[in-house]
Amino acid sequence: METVHIDLGERSYPIVIAEGLLAQSSTWQALPKAAAALVVTNDVVAPLYLSALKQALSGQYAQVHEVVLPDGEAHKDWQTLNLIFDALLRHGCDRKTVLFALGGGVVGDMTGFAAASYMRGVPFVQVPTTLLSQVDSSVGGKTAINHPLGKNMIGAFYQPQLVLCDLATLDTLPERELSAGLGEIIKYGPIADMQFFDWLEQNMDGLLRRDRDMLAHAVKRSVEIKAWVVGQDEKEAGLRAILNFGHTFGHAIEAGMGYGNWLHGEGVAAGMVMAAELSQRLGLVEASFVSRLRKLIERAGLPVRAAVIDVQDNAGRYLELMRVDKKSEAGEIRFVLIDGPGKAVMRSAPDALVREVIESCCA
Repeated sequence: METVHIDLGERSYPIVIAEGLLAQSSTWQALPKAAAALVVTNDVVAPLYLSALKQALSGQYAQVHEVVLPDGEAHKDWQTLNLIFDALLRHGCDRKTVLFALGGGVVGDMTGFAAASYMRGVPFVQVPTTLLSQVDSSVGGKTAINHPLGKNMIGAFYQPQLVLCDLATLDTLPERELSAGLGEIIKYGPIADMQFFDWLEQNMDGLLRRDRDMLAHAVKRSVEIKAWVVGQDEKEAGLRAILNFGHTFGHAIEAGMGYGNWLHGEGVAAGMVMAAELSQRLGLVEASFVSRLRKLIERAGLPVRAAVIDVQDNAGRYLELMRVDKKSEAGEIRFVLIDGPGKAVMRSAPDALVREVIESCCA
């Protein structure tokens, strides 16, 4: 068992990385006491892990309720979020009720937002069951739903009490979802740790085979980097924005293609290639680095060509969607770029240059 602590004063919490802890009642004993718990999951994860988690929680909470949401990014909206509030109110849940997010990034983001909002805040716990949510979205307190015009536009910063990454849940993960998670793992190398990038180049085949020790190392190192960044900049006033490498282009792909058609990790992967290309054209990195990154992303089973989201004016549509990005300031798009391998910087770029990158990187 490995534990990484995220240091946020009174909002600090542990991220536990282990195998098989989800079903053990002792895992949950240090959590706040309450009369009831509500497990939020989806219709794919529920048949796999819901009963085991409910059983493990039954010793701690007199009532363990559940709400099963439809699976997928297409349902990360007001309507689906309301199903969580409906369940909380129907069961008469008070403000000590603990919410458990059992699933991937969508379940985690929505459960966290529900917890931040219900009675102005109730405790919640992240139990991520996908690689992407274990290495990224479950850590750091970003919670949100999507809007048709932009991803994660409505939400709150709200930290969990605990994150439990049970590596055994990765055994049931579809290959496409495994690759999507690897996209978020690869991200940490160029922005913060090129030694980790080297390690990923050496061990990508083992990660794809789901070697448990390699996955444990990749999850731990990813979470360490994220915890280090979030500990310094919880609400993204500056440094935390580096975690969005590849996300400005990637979110535009997700929104432009219709949420759920491209997985988040797939959008981020193609977005990292685009951001690296832009970095090269601005003179920040060598072409050899861009090539290295592209090769690793491809080996992970991820797209290195971005989607055409508008046949009439593809670059124009990208620019339009990216202006709605949360990092934009006064309508100016700000990109996370690589300022030499292992170091990220946030800056704007001329539209003409961005257009060139989009045209050269799209399928």
